[in-house]
Amino acid sequence: MKTTHQFSLLAAIIVAAGTGYFTGKAAHHEPAAGVQAERKVLYWYDPMMPDQRFDKPGKSPFMDMELVPRYADEATNEGGVTVSARQQQNLGIKTAAAERKALGFPFTAFATVTTDERRVQTVSASANGLVEKLYVKAPGQFVKSNEPLVQLWIPEWTAAQQEYLAVRKLGDAALAAAARERLQLQFMPQEVIRLVERTGRPQARITVRAKEAGFINKLETREGAQVAATAPLFEVASLQSVWLVIDYPQSQAQALQVGSEVIARSDSWPGENFHGRVSELLPAMETTTRTLKARIVLDNPQARLKPGMYLTVKLASLQPRAAVLAIPEEALIETGSESRVLVATGEGHFRPVKVVAGASQDGWVEIKEGLNEGDKVVTSGQFLIDSEASLRSALVPEKIVEKPAAQVMSHEHDHGHSISDMHDMEGMQ
Repeated sequence: MKTTHQFSLLAAIIVAAGTGYFTGKAAHHEPAAGVQAERKVLYWYDPMMPDQRFDKPGKSPFMDMELVPRYADEATNEGGVTVSARQQQNLGIKTAAAERKALGFPFTAFATVTTDERRVQTVSASANGLVEKLYVKAPGQFVKSNEPLVQLWIPEWTAAQQEYLAVRKLGDAALAAAARERLQLQFMPQEVIRLVERTGRPQARITVRAKEAGFINKLETREGAQVAATAPLFEVASLQSVWLVIDYPQSQAQALQVGSEVIARSDSWPGENFHGRVSELLPAMETTTRTLKARIVLDNPQARLKPGMYLTVKLASLQPRAAVLAIPEEALIETGSESRVLVATGEGHFRPVKVVAGASQDGWVEIKEGLNEGDKVVTSGQFLIDSEASLRSALVPEKIVEKPAAQVMSHEHDHGHSISDMHDMEGMQ
């Protein structure tokens, strides 16, 4: 009886121990199964080569790092990626809201002073004659308004003037008017004709004077030289106004308009401003520098600015602009074919959005299409997220490599085939 009781007790202990073992084993695996059901792993990948996928964890065959799991709950129907709060902190992800701002377009350029060609005058001989006296004997010489330039002797005027004087003595007004008109047809200046009428003697000499102050740009004759009618003698350039031809990039094309007021400064006259206006926006682009050109007419009443001087030019006032939707410049991702930003949609999800960018100023860029006011865009760490989002949305689901990372690396080392080569061979089969 006693032996039977001991046997029964021993059997109960064995059953209890077995039950406890299997119960503990099941309890040990339940949390893992629960975690797996909660976050299902789709595949493992190397963040530096996200287009290659593996079905098992391990070392990356490309980098000295562990493969990272891709969970099923990180995929969304609207595209993009989901980044955990910890990963956001590690990547230094920052966001900023799209807001409406009045962007100004400051303009600064360097320019060289040139002659205002609209104020260049050519002084010509009135008729065939001889240069009797030359008052200006060197190019570049400055002359004042009404200053004598040259004295010409024109003998062929003598006969016509004598005929006019003889007709006047006849007292026939009609004949006198006709004779006077013949003098004018010989390009005889009015002051010469009036001098003939006042003195009653022929005037075969004429003194040519400067019409306004300037410098001799060209000197075409010398004393004692014979000149033909309408032959150029001088070229006089006025400095009352000068030209500035500026080069500016295409991005600042909208900053300039015909009539825009500008202020120019020169190191030769520190602290002094020279005012002018944009006269023309020249149509041709400089092919070597890819810049546009504009011509500015600058007031120069005291002739302080000389051709060849360098000036710094800026707009007198910024053009008033309406407020536009803008984001920080660092948030814009330029791919060459398009522009996009990463929009934070909440709960760690980021979605790439194509945008149409406009002008930029002071670290902000105008967004014409693609965003709404208040949208949060990523300003730091966006390139890593954008790369991952692009790969996930653009690449077709690939066949997962059914080898551990170590075996894949060994296979590549032995046979010299990359992961992409393996996929290509599999596709050919």
